[in-house]
Amino acid sequence: MVKFASLNNTLIMSASEKIESSKAPEPVGLYPHARRVGNLLFLSGVGPRERGTKKIPGVELDEQGNIVSYDIAAQCHSVFKNIRYILEDAGSSWDKIIDVTVFLTNMKDDFPIYNAIWAEYFKENPPCRTTLEINKLPTPIGIELKVLATID
Repeated sequence: MVKFASLNNTLIMSASEKIESSKAPEPVGLYPHARRVGNLLFLSGVGPRERGTKKIPGVELDEQGNIVSYDIAAQCHSVFKNIRYILEDAGSSWDKIIDVTVFLTNMKDDFPIYNAIWAEYFKENPPCRTTLEINKLPTPIGIELKVLATID
C-alpha cells in the first residue's frame, strides 16, 4: 500500500515493504526483520540468537532457563553479524547504517566491552548512537540493537 501526504507542500511517500532475512534469527513475535520506506530501512530489534536454534552465543543457561553466565563480547559479535545479514538480505550494507539504539541489560559491566567492540566495527563512518540500560529483554540476552539504515 502506498499513501501520500503533504507536509509544508512537500509530497511524502509512505510505502512500506516488509523484509525477511533468510540468515538472521527468526523474530520472537509477529514482526518482520525490517521495513523499507522510501530509501530508509528500519530494522526491528536484533539480538544475538542463531537462526533455527534457541542457541545464544556466549550464554549459559540452567535447567529452568535462567542465565548462569554470559559473555557480552560474544553476544556483541553475534548481534552485529545478524544485523549485517538483515542489511544484506534487504539490499543495503553495513556502511549505510545511520542511527542505532542499543539496549543493554548490564550497563555497568557490559558498556566498556560493548563500546570497545563497537569501535572495531564502526571505525569508518560511525552512525549516531543511543545506549540505554533496560531491566530485561524478551529472551535471555544482554544486548539488542534497533537500527536505521539507508538503502538505494
